[in-house]
Amino acid sequence: MAPRANWKGFLRLSLVTCPVALYPATSESEKISFNQLNRQTGHRIKYLKVDADTGDEVPNEDIVKGYEVEKGQYIEVTKEELEEVALESTRTIEIDEFVDRSDIDPRYLIRPYYLRPDGKIGHDAFAVIRETIRGMEKVAIGRVVLTNREHIIALEAQDKGLIGTLLRYPYEVRDPAEYFAEIQDVKITKDMLDLAKHIVTQKTGRFDPDKFEDHYETALVDLINQKRAGKVIRPAERPRGENVVDLMEALRRSVGGEAAESKASKKSGKKSKNAPAGQKEMLLSIAGKKPAKGAAAKKPAAGARRKSA
Repeated sequence: MAPRANWKGFLRLSLVTCPVALYPATSESEKISFNQLNRQTGHRIKYLKVDADTGDEVPNEDIVKGYEVEKGQYIEVTKEELEEVALESTRTIEIDEFVDRSDIDPRYLIRPYYLRPDGKIGHDAFAVIRETIRGMEKVAIGRVVLTNREHIIALEAQDKGLIGTLLRYPYEVRDPAEYFAEIQDVKITKDMLDLAKHIVTQKTGRFDPDKFEDHYETALVDLINQKRAGKVIRPAERPRGENVVDLMEALRRSVGGEAAESKASKKSGKKSKNAPAGQKEMLLSIAGKKPAKGAAAKKPAAGARRKSA
């Protein structure tokens, strides 16, 4: 079942308009999350909204937004006043221009959404806009209001629908000169570059997100399962960084190591170390997680103690 739409309105290209709905394209609901507990009682911590001066709890209906103009002095703005800031993009994504995908700096990308027709009407108009974007090999740039803010949105054709990616404004992107100015200029020899390029060639492949495992998530699963089984948790040895004394020698050894690993992998016919490691299957013994297809859930060990975080 598809999640609830984050936004509903209209998509417009000049005089062509259709009703559309915007859905989140990503989710973090499968990630492990923790609650905060009282160490003494094991009860969950509850946060209250209180008056900073009196300490009294304030009900939601008495809370308004305020902009601090000076220290301790605020201009109050009500929900009704915010709704009066009526922008056309509150209900309509107006396509303003078309650009090449390569023109969009990756720093401006925020998050992706799926855009599809809303209801049974407007599919023809939606298809015209979608196929125009696809055929021209361009990205459509428009504006949309989400969470009381207007965002730039970049639309690209994806299968039968559109992917809309929210973009940042220039004032939200930091100047790289602040961070890169102190990087030293160094002279790199051709031999070093040739060896480094050889390493890159050996590691070159196609991007496949299924190959990657969230190692931290896996470690969290292992930690929780050990605590459920009542095992003593011992700290793992942390990796230590080694000082590279001879950069050229390090590059040569890297080339030799990569070649040996590639040869061994081909000879054994085994998958590389980056192959999927059954991320979902490792979540089976944690309550509330969805079991992977074809896998049986493990029972917790007898005498497991109360869960703690």
